[in-house]
Amino acid sequence: MTKSVTYKTSGVDIAKANEFVDNIGPAVKSTFVKGMINRKGSFGGLFELNSKAYKNPVMVSSTDGVGTKLLIAKLLNKHDTVGIDLVAMNVNDILCVGAKPLFFLDYIACGKVQVKVLTDVVKGIAEGCRQSGCSLVGGETAEMPGMYAEDDYDLAGFTVGVVEKSKIVDGTKIKAGDVLFGLPSTGAHSNGYSMVRKVLSQEDMKKMKDVVLAPTKIYAKEVAAVLAKFDVRGMAHITGGAYYEKLPRVLPKGLCAKVDTSSWEVPELFKIIQKKGNVAKSEMYRTFNMGIGYVFVIAKKDAAAFGKFLNVKKIKHYIIGEVVKDGRRVILE
Repeated sequence: MTKSVTYKTSGVDIAKANEFVDNIGPAVKSTFVKGMINRKGSFGGLFELNSKAYKNPVMVSSTDGVGTKLLIAKLLNKHDTVGIDLVAMNVNDILCVGAKPLFFLDYIACGKVQVKVLTDVVKGIAEGCRQSGCSLVGGETAEMPGMYAEDDYDLAGFTVGVVEKSKIVDGTKIKAGDVLFGLPSTGAHSNGYSMVRKVLSQEDMKKMKDVVLAPTKIYAKEVAAVLAKFDVRGMAHITGGAYYEKLPRVLPKGLCAKVDTSSWEVPELFKIIQKKGNVAKSEMYRTFNMGIGYVFVIAKKDAAAFGKFLNVKKIKHYIIGEVVKDGRRVILE
């Protein structure tokens, strides 16, 4: 007699998935902010927009993942920070247009639900949402044996925010002479990890565990404080493509970001990678944030007051360059 086939013997354990959902309940609830509608049994995440707070609200969205940093998390068996990375990669992007993050959703794909590992991941996601001031309104965990190895998983995230239409920051006001202020990163964030893994040995990564897995800095509080006080002309989240792609994105045609790379101390991680991999400077600044995770473009007349404000707020920063007229789009000195 042929043995009866069940979903569990096919590789999908619904009981484990339910255990996982129960485990993450408190972490998810800890992210709920005003506007979150928690309706048990709903097939979708519900969030009420306070339309009275806006004359002409514009919704802003982003989707992103963590990339091959997950392979290092697996190697080092440390999964409690990659969720912060996931939120950061999405939230930091929508901040660049002046948006306030409202809510976040996650998608976890795996070969087998490992309750402890995935619970750590979602606790990190919840922490990222708390840092961003947004609600984790839902998510999906897809157990796909055959598609992924049992101990593999991948992450994707989705965020939605809102900005007053008249206050959208799109770079159109940027002019030659404007000043570039950079906020420090906390490491490689979530970009360039294919090179990290190519250059550093497993032993190197184990020795530098806290450095290579340092979670991406979320700039929500800093951006909110600045936008409440200043007319910011442009903002850039320094991620993939780094200085050669992310800074030019916010600049009007004919203008160029002139960056003084000696204006801040490059973190040791990047120095090690550059030396061990014999990596050209241009390649490093195209791949990594090199210590600057977020950039503000500020009118020259406001630069002194802006720097003073950041000092008062104890927001660490560097003046990293200026905007000039040049067709090259980026100049690194």
